[in-house]
Amino acid sequence: MSNTLFRTKKIEQSIQDTEEPEHALKKSLSALDLTVFGVGVIIGTGIFVLTGTVAKNNAGPAVALAFVVAGVVCALAALCYAEFASTVPVAGSAYTFSYASLGELPAWIIGWDLVLEFALGTAVVAVGWSGYIASLLDNAGWHLPAALSGREGADGFGFDILAAALVLVLTAILVVGTKLSARVTAVVVAIKVTVVLVVIIAGAFFIKGDNYDPFVPKAKPVEAGSGLDSPLIQLMFGWAPSNFGVMGIFTAASVVFFAFIGFDVVATAAEETNNPQRDMPRGILGSLLICTTLYVAVSVVVTGMQHYTKLSVDAPLADAFKATGHPWYAGFISFGAAVGLTTVCMILLLGQTRVFFAMSRDGLLPRFFSRVHPRFRTPHRPTILLGVIIAIVAGFTSLSELAELVNIGTLFAFVVVAIGVIILRRTRPDLPRAFRTPLVPLLPIVSVLASLWLMLNLPAETWLRFAIWMALGFLVYFVYGRSHSRLGRDEKAAEAR
Repeated sequence: MSNTLFRTKKIEQSIQDTEEPEHALKKSLSALDLTVFGVGVIIGTGIFVLTGTVAKNNAGPAVALAFVVAGVVCALAALCYAEFASTVPVAGSAYTFSYASLGELPAWIIGWDLVLEFALGTAVVAVGWSGYIASLLDNAGWHLPAALSGREGADGFGFDILAAALVLVLTAILVVGTKLSARVTAVVVAIKVTVVLVVIIAGAFFIKGDNYDPFVPKAKPVEAGSGLDSPLIQLMFGWAPSNFGVMGIFTAASVVFFAFIGFDVVATAAEETNNPQRDMPRGILGSLLICTTLYVAVSVVVTGMQHYTKLSVDAPLADAFKATGHPWYAGFISFGAAVGLTTVCMILLLGQTRVFFAMSRDGLLPRFFSRVHPRFRTPHRPTILLGVIIAIVAGFTSLSELAELVNIGTLFAFVVVAIGVIILRRTRPDLPRAFRTPLVPLLPIVSVLASLWLMLNLPAETWLRFAIWMALGFLVYFVYGRSHSRLGRDEKAAEAR
């Protein structure tokens, strides 16, 4: 039984599957498209909200260093992703990489994990986008009825029509084709980056040196019940993470990591890239470098404009400009945030459908969902199914009731991909690798340890939700996936011959 659970799918077979007419995606993306996708999904609410939260509660002005720490952890994982994505240019990202290196069951678990992460993330972002749009409409004197803005009306009914509409429109765009998605994303990302650059440049004129004193505030213990008093840290090391001080920077890094979630979505588009061996590493590493630079610059500016103890938690950038007597920028930033969240939602939805499509093509989910559209060459069936489900979830569920984007799931995927690089180097040294992760096995091991460290800083509730979802995944695999696996059926057919 263990042999079947950890059977690996040959990379040559994975690539051959992408050439089947009914299951082949259209290749149309360039390195620039991939970089735009990466920037589009990474820059979201994190840069507009988390900066103030972690500066005020965890790290003070040293929040810039927290972004650097989180960026380094992502960079370590990105180097591993780049090798896999250029070597195995197949849809599915960490799921496909795991299938080629660790085996079927680990691949299923990673795929199951990513489907939840991307679905939940899409719904959360759509509701957040709706809130920004409703606020802008209110400022213009246009007010949506409470029952259509996610708030319960007089009859107790509430449906967030803006959030649901956004998901459905983006679903239609993704069905038509990834090239159209890339063009829409490019325009929106250009607007979003312009807003961020304006914030950095304009805010630089209002920086006061006194606001950086102290740059690393004196350490103090994390308050019980704050969500950061991780019992796992206390159990393993005998101490809890601290706010402020040097350790506060690492605690903050585990929080701002939310702002980096999404760069791995770029790897899900490997199969739709014209030259994945060259363009995937450029897209993954380029988008991560751009976003880390912007994050650090924004955090330096906002903590220089206003002392960290006075920063707003809900809208730190906008409120910092208000505090300096320039309220016009607040509306401008809100507009940028609303526009930016559009691409975040689109690319998360794209990533989820590609993982679902890859699992379906392998038979671990119904093969019905792996047939592409005869004209657009896109996985239209899973795109429509998941788009409608997420639209309903986003429409009927308020933001406070939606769980946070599963941070732990992304870190878990990072761990698996890093381990996979080491294993594949040993089992398939003959594979041509257009991009090679440097210092193997040292760098992947450091990546695993860094990801595990951030995972340990997460609250126990996150680990509990993760365990429940994984347990459900095991059940689905053993009830359906294992018996319908194409790899398993091919092996049985070969034995019968």
